[in-house]
Amino acid sequence: MRVLDKREKVSRRGFLKRSGAAAVGLIGLSAGAGMVTGPNGAWALEVKNLKPETMATLIQMARDIYPHDRLSDKYYVAAVSGYDAQAGDDAGVKDMIEGGIGALDTMAMAQHGVGYMKVGWEEDRVALLKQIEDGGFFQTIRGGLVVSIYNNPEVWPLFGYEGASAEKGGYIARGFDDIDWL
Repeated sequence: MRVLDKREKVSRRGFLKRSGAAAVGLIGLSAGAGMVTGPNGAWALEVKNLKPETMATLIQMARDIYPHDRLSDKYYVAAVSGYDAQAGDDAGVKDMIEGGIGALDTMAMAQHGVGYMKVGWEEDRVALLKQIEDGGFFQTIRGGLVVSIYNNPEVWPLFGYEGASAEKGGYIARGFDDIDWL
């Protein structure tokens, strides 16, 4: 006697299709709940005062202003997370950031047909940023990022910087002239 398997057969393609739809749904839920997640799920940021899409755009903007291939997104996330706290403390900061990101998205939509985050080429996003680089919004974000990114001791080893030297006896006693690439 032959036994029939009555379970639903799922093809690999069907499984991937359904699981992909579920993942998109979860990302949508997390974004609606005040969370921003990385495209590969490697990081997440809870957003309390700004819109999640505003924070996601700020992260991309940070990467476009200070591009470093050796820095993962978590360092850029840490650099822009302070803007969410500032927006909670000062309504003017919140309005400036939300308005600046809105204007950037509007400009991207007019020139590329999509919002800033969906502009595919870094070169095109940088061209958009160059159009607003003299404005107060851009200068505020750029000025905060330079401190937030480069004053982070976790990124120093990635750039070959050993940190302050005074507590270690200064540079002279530590081989200031041991450059092998010059």
